[in-house]
Amino acid sequence: MTRVVILHGDQTGEELLQDALRFLDAKVCGVELELRHFDLSLEARRQSHNQVVIQAAEALVEAGYGIKAATVTPEGAGDVGSPNAILRARIGGQVIVRTGRRIPSVRPVAGAYSPISVVRMAIDDAYGATEWREGEGLDEWAYRTEKISRRVCRVVADYAFRLAGRLGAKVFGGPKYTVSPVYEGMFKEEMDAAAARHPAVPYDPQLIDATYALLLTTSGEPLVIPALNRDGDTLSDLVMQMFGSIAGAESSLLALEDDGTVRVVMTEAPHGTAPALFGKDVANPMAMIMSVASLLGHMPGQRPHLASRAIYESTLEAVADGIRTADLGGHASTTEFTEEVLRRVSTKLDVWSALADIEL
Repeated sequence: MTRVVILHGDQTGEELLQDALRFLDAKVCGVELELRHFDLSLEARRQSHNQVVIQAAEALVEAGYGIKAATVTPEGAGDVGSPNAILRARIGGQVIVRTGRRIPSVRPVAGAYSPISVVRMAIDDAYGATEWREGEGLDEWAYRTEKISRRVCRVVADYAFRLAGRLGAKVFGGPKYTVSPVYEGMFKEEMDAAAARHPAVPYDPQLIDATYALLLTTSGEPLVIPALNRDGDTLSDLVMQMFGSIAGAESSLLALEDDGTVRVVMTEAPHGTAPALFGKDVANPMAMIMSVASLLGHMPGQRPHLASRAIYESTLEAVADGIRTADLGGHASTTEFTEEVLRRVSTKLDVWSALADIEL
């Protein structure tokens, strides 16, 4: 039986996770799963001095599959910090994938009609850099030392091309290698090398500033954008908003072998804990529900893949039929939207089981 690690969180993030977990019930998805739960709420992290996060990471490495609720990151320097940084380091996460896609009834920006996936480096770069200051007054200087590895550059570039091949998309964008030929140039070298290994995948390298500009004039074709950690962080937010809402897409953290095999996948919603919506039953659960779909899509076998497709389709069809939460101009509550998607998933899987001899 496949084991899935459940990482509980804070405020609205935890509420949405509870809704999403209903889709992992074998009576809904048709897949027998063993769920192992860890409390990553701020209170539990403080009480355990982050030991619960380390234990959850160890369980993720062992299981290979996990789904996480949004968590609070305290601002104090001496506090427990972000659990995401610990999880990424402990499971060896190298790639974060976020895919913006058109939400029915929501008008996208700048002709963005086909999916756009940002394949972001998950470690190093500006995050975790060594920083210091020297001097005083107006003669004070701030310094930062960053690093990236060729191994991670290659993993990110290769995954981007493989993903583009599966989606029928073009690999687009790139780092500012003209200004930083040694540092960012390493990533560009690996993108070019990956392009040579995947000649059937269209490749349109651009500097990062041109990438931002050209995204706003996109012709609507599907794109995959490999990016450094800092660039990918900001690009992801832009791409999500180009499709009208950050609530319409999930985020996946991947740890991969050198041959590209996914060793660990952890999915989550890219939005935060939304404390203003906590307890009101009004938040949009789409991204969290799609996180379940993404997780199932990484599992081997036909049943998880069919369940994944059913959840994706049912979520978007519900919106298309006018079942929308307030952020998308509708009146459905979190519970009402979730119930509607659950109903549609069950119907689809029931009908598809009667068409087992027909290729879907």
